[in-house]
Amino acid sequence: MPKHPSIHALYEAAVQNVDTDLDFARRVYKRHNHREPTHIREDFCGTAKLAARWVQRKKTHHATGIDLHQPTLNWGQNHHIASLKSSQQKRLQLCCQNVLTATPPKADITFALNFSFCIFKQRSQLLTYFQNVHKGLKKNGHFILDIYGGTESVTVKKDDVREIPAFTTPDGLTVPDFEYIWDQAAYNPINHHTTCHIHFRIPGIKKYTRAFTYEWRLWTLPEIQEIMHEAGFKKCDTYLHDFDEEGESDETFRRRTTYENVQGWVAYVVGIK
Repeated sequence: MPKHPSIHALYEAAVQNVDTDLDFARRVYKRHNHREPTHIREDFCGTAKLAARWVQRKKTHHATGIDLHQPTLNWGQNHHIASLKSSQQKRLQLCCQNVLTATPPKADITFALNFSFCIFKQRSQLLTYFQNVHKGLKKNGHFILDIYGGTESVTVKKDDVREIPAFTTPDGLTVPDFEYIWDQAAYNPINHHTTCHIHFRIPGIKKYTRAFTYEWRLWTLPEIQEIMHEAGFKKCDTYLHDFDEEGESDETFRRRTTYENVQGWVAYVVGIK
C-alpha cells in the first residue's frame, strides 16, 4: 500500500490557488493606491501557503499568518516555511492566535479566504472580527475575503465531484488524479446555518471521508458589505467572475454591481480602509 498523502496536501491541491488570490489582491490594491503592497496578513491561514508564497515573490514582501490550530500551523511550518530561504523565513511570522483579538503588525492587505469567516454565526461576532481587521490595516489598506452563493448554495447536495489533476506533495509524494467531493449535508433557511464536508477519493488507494467538516453561517453579499461599512471601511466592492464554454469560472474577477444568480458563483469582497 503506497504512503497516503496528508489531508492538508490534498486540500491545497483541490481548493487553493494562492497565485490567483495574490495576483487579484495586488491588482486591486495597486489600482487604488498607485503603489505596491508589501505586508500581508493571512487570517485563518491554516498551512500558510498563501503567506509563504507572498514572501517568495519579492525581497520586500513580509507576511503574517494567524490561525488557532497549532497542529495545522506546524504542518505548514514543516512543509512550506522550512523550504523557504532563510531570508524569506525571517519575513514571515506565524501566530497561533484568535483573529478576533490578534494584534500583529499592521498590514497593507488582510485576507480571510476559503469562506473561513463564516465560522462566525452571529452578526456581533462578525462585526467584532471586521473591526479588528480594520484596526490592523494601514491607511488605505484592503481587506479581501471570498464567499460563495448561487441557487445551489442553499440546497442539500452530496454529489458535487471534481477531478483534481495529479500533483506532488511538498514532501515529494506523487499523488495521481483524485476526486474532490463537496458535500452540503444540511442547510437551514431560517438562519442560513449550513453543514458541509469535504471528502477525497484517490482511486485504488484511499477514500478520505469527512476529511474536513464546516459548521458555518452562509452570509450574503449585502450582509457582508453592510457589516464592513459598520466596522469602519469607507468603501466595499464586490468582484465576480464570468464563465468559460464548459460552464466553469474563468478566474477573471471584475467589479460588479449586478450579476445573474446562476447555480454557483464565488465572489471576492474588498473592503477599503
